[in-house]
Amino acid sequence: MAVLEQSTRHGAFLETVQYTLHQEFVRSGVGLHTGATVHVRVLPAEVGVGRYFVRTDLPQAPKIPAHVEQVSQTLLSTELAAGEARVRTVEHLLAALTAMGIDNARIEMDGPEAPLLDGSAKEWVEAIAEGGQSPLPASRASWMVADPIWIREGDAFVAALPSPELRFTYGIDFAIPAIGNQWHSWAPSQEPFATAIAPARTFGLADQIEYLRSQGLIKGGSLDNALVCGAEGWLNPPLRFANEPARHKLLDLVGDLSLLGTMPTAHFVAYKASHALHTQLARSLHQLRDAQP
Repeated sequence: MAVLEQSTRHGAFLETVQYTLHQEFVRSGVGLHTGATVHVRVLPAEVGVGRYFVRTDLPQAPKIPAHVEQVSQTLLSTELAAGEARVRTVEHLLAALTAMGIDNARIEMDGPEAPLLDGSAKEWVEAIAEGGQSPLPASRASWMVADPIWIREGDAFVAALPSPELRFTYGIDFAIPAIGNQWHSWAPSQEPFATAIAPARTFGLADQIEYLRSQGLIKGGSLDNALVCGAEGWLNPPLRFANEPARHKLLDLVGDLSLLGTMPTAHFVAYKASHALHTQLARSLHQLRDAQP
């Protein structure tokens, strides 16, 4: 495939072909925070429209673009909004679509929160693989980051660093010995997302469950769809990876950065970060891209 490169002050724009799904797929499950059962139908979409949600349960079926400008809140998940319409906990599905090369997709939901499924992106990836890819008659313009960008809050940070290839590195640090300090680094060119990142499940701390539920959160969380860790260790082993929590945080980062529409080539590094920091970096990158001549 020929790649067109145009140098700029901050990076280089690249053009590659766009893809959509070959055929639609449907999945259902409960939302992590609402606990409500939601049905999701993901369909092929025309060239250039990007990934977008449709709330089929609301009047006029409003559309919500999967774009960083639509981020409405980031408390323990990423929520997008357009007017009064909202969709929450979208990061796992968006990470799967992005990593599997789906640029354009219509995502119909009959509720406010994407289903958690098994707590990872594994089932989304399997559904996308079954649906297949279809190339579209247009190019996808992406770009390469040439100057470092950092977003920091205390000792937590997320950064985009110049790199010849796309790479993600994530570190976490918890006082609980079963988690502790762990890191994972992943490059799509070296390992498939489907096996290296997608199976990593969301996780939580046992001593925070009651408080979070009292705040109206994690109503749909269970030992079937989330790893739970207590002072004595994991309540529902075994883990799929020794560093599964770090890999899951990396999965979340991919999903949040997908809100740029196209992923810039960079080495993304995060430590003890959050959806808030992830999306702040996405906003900074979006502004930088828009400033290009």
